[in-house]
Amino acid sequence: MTAAVREDYQKFFARLDKKLKSERDWLSNMANLAALIYQELPEINWAGFYLRRRGEDLKLGPFQGKPAVSKITVGNGVCGTAVAEAEAQLVDNVHEFPGHIACDCESESELVIPIWLNNEIIGVLDIDSPVRARFTPRDQNMLEKALEKLLAASDFSDFKA
Repeated sequence: MTAAVREDYQKFFARLDKKLKSERDWLSNMANLAALIYQELPEINWAGFYLRRRGEDLKLGPFQGKPAVSKITVGNGVCGTAVAEAEAQLVDNVHEFPGHIACDCESESELVIPIWLNNEIIGVLDIDSPVRARFTPRDQNMLEKALEKLLAASDFSDFKA
């Protein structure tokens, strides 16, 4: 990992910790996490959440970037595949991903991480980049840690999974 990437994540986590310390609402915290990813990490053109309630399809949640598809069926696209397979999807070239849903024609790579709450996937964190092969396993690891922080700091008692 380069010094620049290490510094990006140090700054990112410092700002995230500050935001999470002052707020417990899950929706506000998701909105701030999406904004931090979009603003703090390089070469990102979309960052946000798709949420799943009552076992239904994924619905658009807080995000930063161009307008997006508002509903994704489980099993479709990168986000739906992450839910169906219950594992993160690190896609170097979205144009080679079967069934990719193109919200922004400038996107070249994508990272989607399922969000687990009480042993159930309640949504995904979705991040796009205009750079092919932008995301690494290190990015995935760091963003999984960011989700862990969000889950630990947030009150999800009114979230109906």
